[in-house]
Amino acid sequence: MPRFAAIDVGSNALRLRIVEAVSADQVREVATERAAVRLGHDVFLTGRLAPSALIEAVDALKGFRDVMREAGADAYRAVATSALREAQNGPLLVERAEREAGITLEVIEGVEEARLVLVAVKHAVKLRGRRALLIDIGGGSVELTLLTDHAPHPSVSLPMGTVRLHEAFLDLDGPVNAAHRALLVEYLERSLADATFLRDANPEVVVATGGNAEAIAALCPFGTDDGQGIDVAAMRLLRDEMASLHPRERRERYGLRGDRADVIVPALFTLCMVADAVGATTIVTPGVGLKDGILAEFVDRAFRVWDGPGEAAEVEAQALALGRKYRFDERHAQHVAGLALSLFDQFIDLHHLGPDERALLKLAAILHDAGDFVGFDAHHKHTYYLVTHSDLMGLTPEQKEIVANVARYHRKSLPDLSHPGFRKLDRRARTVVRKLAGLLRVADAFDREHLGKVVDVAVRITPGRIALRAIPDSRAPDGDLSLERWTAQRKADLLEDVFGTEVRVDGAEAMAPQKSFQ
Repeated sequence: MPRFAAIDVGSNALRLRIVEAVSADQVREVATERAAVRLGHDVFLTGRLAPSALIEAVDALKGFRDVMREAGADAYRAVATSALREAQNGPLLVERAEREAGITLEVIEGVEEARLVLVAVKHAVKLRGRRALLIDIGGGSVELTLLTDHAPHPSVSLPMGTVRLHEAFLDLDGPVNAAHRALLVEYLERSLADATFLRDANPEVVVATGGNAEAIAALCPFGTDDGQGIDVAAMRLLRDEMASLHPRERRERYGLRGDRADVIVPALFTLCMVADAVGATTIVTPGVGLKDGILAEFVDRAFRVWDGPGEAAEVEAQALALGRKYRFDERHAQHVAGLALSLFDQFIDLHHLGPDERALLKLAAILHDAGDFVGFDAHHKHTYYLVTHSDLMGLTPEQKEIVANVARYHRKSLPDLSHPGFRKLDRRARTVVRKLAGLLRVADAFDREHLGKVVDVAVRITPGRIALRAIPDSRAPDGDLSLERWTAQRKADLLEDVFGTEVRVDGAEAMAPQKSFQ
């Protein structure tokens, strides 16, 4: 039976959990460890990990490595969240984790954090068909995700984690006075304003995850149909009572750990404010988190019950929502995506790529013109910026970079190492970008006028030559395709370079128009 391990390098602590998978629905816990290393200390004020915290984190990871070896873990995933995302010297911890502990540490974005928590919650709470709000309270950030009947699910990562709030606004060793409280509340209000979907959320159930949420549930218990939960009215009273105490008094009165007694107060303020925003009287606390989402995904994939098509549909829905946000030509985007996928399938013996790369090509095709919102002349570059600075839940940072680069090279210059966005990719990803961008350039050319006159492209591959033939819409006379053929011939340059062979578009005009249409 396979054993899987998950490491969560958070802002307030490092956690390890190892499970043995008996079946897709049955797992047995093998080991669990927690190291009270507050990596977030100083990071959110100075932008750097404290040297002592860095050393302690490496030592903790060495211990985790030994536990994983002893347990015989078959696979693991180690992720780091807000503290390392923001620390200027975060890469140093990543490098030392690999070199000294033999652990590959992945710094994930807030949207990936939210996705993994969502995976964990779906395994713990029956959410199908229910409108649900998920709140994951971490040390550096809070992730809010709204589940509805329709994709995409709006999600946002906000810089209002408990360690961040505690160090920025509160007395580290004293009670919360009126001035501190006012600053904290104002900051939370401004941050939550970015979660615009809260205004009309109307959730049937609110779910909170994270160590602080579990601690609050133990102090303000409320039994729900979904398990243990929080009584919001009792939580408000607890918030005010705890705020009036020193951290030492909180430890003694409520039996809290030292690294919980200080940060639980900002967690109380955050949860109360979100609950009030959506009118919640109870909050479900299923006792799962980031590491549990990692393990659930491992198990589902191992037993082949992972909903790959559902995940792909969710990512595609997010891409469409992003395109609509920037008022793209959706009909053109969808048509180009269809042409690009047809080319991908017909070129499969040449490019040797798989379904994952095919999905990335579709996303790039959907979004390739999103940059028109900023300006047409350099819209390919604007698209790159918009994609890389947007949340697309379900994509890794590298996958998002590939999508952005493929979209960026749908016109004008070819991929080049002088371009920062292309240079930052590793060699394998650059090869993928060149192949996919070559296909997208031609697909876009065959819909040059955004009229859908070319319904498909037939590919004929012979030694030393690739022939492309436009298949016209039955309503468009063949002669009307001269511009599309000429543009496709011009934009086949990357395909020729990638595959080292001549590409000819059947019927391309010998006489080029005076104006470039790239």
